[in-house]
Amino acid sequence: MKLKISLLLLFIPFILKAQTSPQLNSSEILLAIKKLGVTANVLYVAAHPDDENTRLLAYLAKEKQYKTGYLALTRGDGGQNLIGNEQAEDLGLIRTQELLAARRNDGAMQFFTRANDFGYSKTADETLKIWNKDSILADVVYIIRKFKPDVIITRFPPDERAGHGHHAASSILAQEAFSAAANPKMVPEQLKEVEVWQAKRILWNNYNFGGNDNTAETQLKIDVGVYNNLLGRSYGEIAAESRSMHKSQGFGSSKQRGANTEYFSAWQGNLPKNELMEGISSNWTKIKGAEGIDAAIENIATNFKQQEPSKSIPALLSLYQNIKKLSPSALTASKTEEIENIILACSGTWFEAYADNAFNAVNTEYKIRVDMISQMEGVAIKIKDFDKSVNLSPNKLSTINGVKITSKNSQPYWLQKDHEIGRYPIASQNLLNFPDGRAADYINFEVNINGVGLNFERPIVYKYTDQVRGEIYQPLAIAPPVTVNINTKAFVFNNDKPKTISIKLKAFKANAKGNLSVSIPKGWKITPEMVAFNLKNKDEEQTIVFSLGANKDAVNGVLKANVLMDGKTFNEGIRTIDYEHIPTITYFPKAEAKLVKLDLKSTVKNIGYIVGAGDLVPESLKEIGLNVTLLSENDLINGNLNQYDAIIAGVRAYNVNERLKFVQDKLLRYVEDGGVYLVQYNVNRSLVVNNIGPFPFTISRDRVTEEDAKITFANPQSTALNYPNKISAADFDDWIQERGIYFASDAAKEYEKPLLMKDTDERETDGALLIANYGKGKFVYTGLVFFRELPAGVPGAYRLLMNLLAASPTSKQ
Repeated sequence: MKLKISLLLLFIPFILKAQTSPQLNSSEILLAIKKLGVTANVLYVAAHPDDENTRLLAYLAKEKQYKTGYLALTRGDGGQNLIGNEQAEDLGLIRTQELLAARRNDGAMQFFTRANDFGYSKTADETLKIWNKDSILADVVYIIRKFKPDVIITRFPPDERAGHGHHAASSILAQEAFSAAANPKMVPEQLKEVEVWQAKRILWNNYNFGGNDNTAETQLKIDVGVYNNLLGRSYGEIAAESRSMHKSQGFGSSKQRGANTEYFSAWQGNLPKNELMEGISSNWTKIKGAEGIDAAIENIATNFKQQEPSKSIPALLSLYQNIKKLSPSALTASKTEEIENIILACSGTWFEAYADNAFNAVNTEYKIRVDMISQMEGVAIKIKDFDKSVNLSPNKLSTINGVKITSKNSQPYWLQKDHEIGRYPIASQNLLNFPDGRAADYINFEVNINGVGLNFERPIVYKYTDQVRGEIYQPLAIAPPVTVNINTKAFVFNNDKPKTISIKLKAFKANAKGNLSVSIPKGWKITPEMVAFNLKNKDEEQTIVFSLGANKDAVNGVLKANVLMDGKTFNEGIRTIDYEHIPTITYFPKAEAKLVKLDLKSTVKNIGYIVGAGDLVPESLKEIGLNVTLLSENDLINGNLNQYDAIIAGVRAYNVNERLKFVQDKLLRYVEDGGVYLVQYNVNRSLVVNNIGPFPFTISRDRVTEEDAKITFANPQSTALNYPNKISAADFDDWIQERGIYFASDAAKEYEKPLLMKDTDERETDGALLIANYGKGKFVYTGLVFFRELPAGVPGAYRLLMNLLAASPTSKQ
């Protein structure tokens, strides 16, 4: 998208969920006019989605009317998900859109670097090593040079007070980039596109939460809890709406009203006494040749008639032309774009472009409809892409139809290639200007108002009407001609019996024909090896069934599905993520699945599963042949739990399932009667019961973040390590992201703690796994991240879990 987002993000909430063309009411237009006179920029820097201070961002963007940006170094890919089972890249896509939804509320702009959130990190040194510090520093430098902030603000300090490594690293990088952005010897290749830039000061937005008070009365203090009469809300209210967009993290917030003080200390540059921009010109007086611009803007604001916004258009056009005469700069480009949108709003002119389908194939013609309307006489619009023009009559909708061909698929730019653990590959740092990537395609407009031509572009979207939700906008997806979806991320074999697997083809163009072939590692056999297909209609699907088996010499590896058609090979699937609070997300992951052959023994067959915040453990257990029943509230209250060999509580079940407090006693009776009940990790706040297990323990924030951390067996003879599978150190090979999170602490003596582990240079902890015999059965609490390891096909995770689900060999099976 052409970077005309400063005004769009300032006022319009949920643009893609409502419309793609801004419609401002008179109060919003007046605020936008006043903003034209403010030339100062502020950049806020932290590590993740949710780290930002939404109240401060809203105050800076809407009250002080500074051009305000939030730079999150990562997209939050490594976190946990409270609303679904998406992990890793999927979760990063969700949190990207949640951040953009938050910015549409608080008025700031959003930026990212290429850094991947690889999971919790305890030190900045580890974080910067994994990220490749120079790469991410270069990204921060680029964004500073492009955005040109007068003031930079960090959320965190560069040391242990930050809480963990990503937080501290964000401050280190921001402070180094503060100086590096002004040094032409630093990342000199950027200077072909951007200029060196020296911000005037970099501050720390001090905080007092989590028992960590970094505030002091000697610091700069700003009341950000003020009320905006034109908006009809205080910034505490706006901030709550913004923060509540972080739904995947469970950060719904109550609206706060009244005074609220933010504190600031200085990292570099002087600490102002009263105002953030103290000693910094924040109007047009700093621009050579801009004499009279401030007065003109003030005059337009003073004479603005809220009942007749169009009366301001002549003065706005004059201001527009005067600014266009100034020497080109980032400021003049930004302000002329803002004026163009204000003029459009004052004239009541609106236009959008729609595709005839949400999904269309690359290099294939598809239909476009353009709708246009204005409330003003004499407005003419030219659709450049179709070379068609229309003279609009007041309040009469006009429509022009055309066709379009798009040459590239709409894959997000950071997912176009395989990535290493610490960062995504990107083709150009210019892409960092587009937080969620460019839209699939655009329509370009020239709008003539009072003889002046104004240029705009609008993303092509798909619009439909839902019987319940009403009018829905969905981003256009440009897909490969045929996509290939494999029905699981990992095929796990625990015997020599072949499995039937399904691969689904979907056509995004008519008459798509070719061949589907599957490549496999040594020792595996798939039948058939190649299948011809002929999908005559667009949106037609075909599911092809294969027999997949492994011999005794099978090597664990990756299955890859490829489509050969028209002399080209395609190997992308299609994945759609749909939540009501964000736009629909579509991307095209590689058509691959992991192949794993296990030496696995299991004593369980029927598993009851209590769904928590969302994970893929049930699907993973079905992959090894277990019968898994998702237990409803009725099943738990009225059902016979003794029919299950074991019951598993999903991740964070005791945080999100309020009904568990009413069935807790029954679950413990199930254990007492001989059942096995395994509880996966919960966080230590908002537990629905005080005691999850039959004996007391608490949940800490302890974790082991090194996925290859050494594991010590506290009791090698423990049944958990020997029955039915003999567990060795090799079973902890190839784990991903981490060993475990939210370990138990202060456990009663009845609990066995068979595993010891630690991160480098830390104390050893024994809280990753608790096991207690209770009556005839067994209770298990574990912070081990089975929810990550099983979908990734980690053999040792399956073997250990089967041991934990097994009843004691001496008890009734």
